[in-house]
Amino acid sequence: MTDTSAATAAQPDVRPANPNFSSGPCAKRPGWTVDVLKNALTGRSHRAKPAKARIKRAIDLTRELLEVPADYLIGIVPASDTGAVEMALWGMLGARGVDMLAWESFGAGWVTDVQKQLKLEDVRVLKAEYGKLPDLSKVDFDNDVVFTWNGTTSGVRVADGDWIPADRKGLTICDATSAAFAQNLDFSKLDVVTFSWQKALGGEAAHGILILSPRAVERLETFTPKNRPLPKIFRLTKGGKLMVDVFEGATINTVSMLCIEDAVDAMEWGLSVGGLKGLQARADSNAKAIADWVAKTDWVDFLAVDPKTRSNTSVCLKIVDPAVARLSEEDQAKLAKAVVTRLDKAGVAYDIGAYRDAPTGFRIWCGSTVETADLEKLTPWLDWAFATEKKALGA
Repeated sequence: MTDTSAATAAQPDVRPANPNFSSGPCAKRPGWTVDVLKNALTGRSHRAKPAKARIKRAIDLTRELLEVPADYLIGIVPASDTGAVEMALWGMLGARGVDMLAWESFGAGWVTDVQKQLKLEDVRVLKAEYGKLPDLSKVDFDNDVVFTWNGTTSGVRVADGDWIPADRKGLTICDATSAAFAQNLDFSKLDVVTFSWQKALGGEAAHGILILSPRAVERLETFTPKNRPLPKIFRLTKGGKLMVDVFEGATINTVSMLCIEDAVDAMEWGLSVGGLKGLQARADSNAKAIADWVAKTDWVDFLAVDPKTRSNTSVCLKIVDPAVARLSEEDQAKLAKAVVTRLDKAGVAYDIGAYRDAPTGFRIWCGSTVETADLEKLTPWLDWAFATEKKALGA
């Protein structure tokens, strides 16, 4: 184990080339410059033929790169991943009971929406503390099921889709925003999939991706929520039929053609590095760089308890140093914040503090747009910053 006492931890000499380790918006793809946006159709109507073609290009690249089945529909919708999830919750839930799975902040947020905003009565909530998954064997697939594939704020993911039966009666609604392009989404087990460019590909914010299976389309066309107003940006049907043009480039509201161009660039880069398998391999390599460091370091560990469910994108860490563990929660939080601030001021790592609702610690994005070499250069700085702040706190 690495000795991280203040007496031995010296300030490293080499900094990461890119200090952007934020979990959203995430780092741009390697080599990105603002010049990639020079041909963006700014000043044009998003409904003009060239602009609509460019939007369709983004949809087609999503299908190709993410390997979405041909009979699934892909749409670009308002309000990032949040908007995409809300469209599914408000437009589809209520036809049958609902099982809500929550093991981190965003999953818990969907529970709040379903219980307190939609006010559905037949709702079961399966919860787990940060670092763990709920008991997936207890999920009732006669109900609709809402879950995050990857817990962005806990670093805990489902290992695969094997726990979801092919003959389920309910729909599976999956918030996949920090899993897309890095983990194996089993579309045969998923009826609604959502994500945003800002996490998956280092893209720009404000737009979400909504992917629908034929079963999800059937629900939209055969079920009308009762006593529930649907704002325009949530509506996917007209006269009982799906608004198919939304999934062909005619977006519900105005999209940013700068964002479209940026997403197209990111996905074309993704194809150039080996497509889906290449992107997954990059994320796995990045996560391994952190795992190798954690294995030999005595003051830090993963928040995720089971290595099989450990995220390879939003990697969440906790401080386990015995001396720090004896401090009050307030002082532990103060120490972690001081480490984050020191690395920020040094220009070494930006935005790596744990999510505000999560346990004290760090969250380091390891998705495919990050370079493994930068993570390998980051870890000695983490040791140095921790030892320095531990000494300053007198721990």
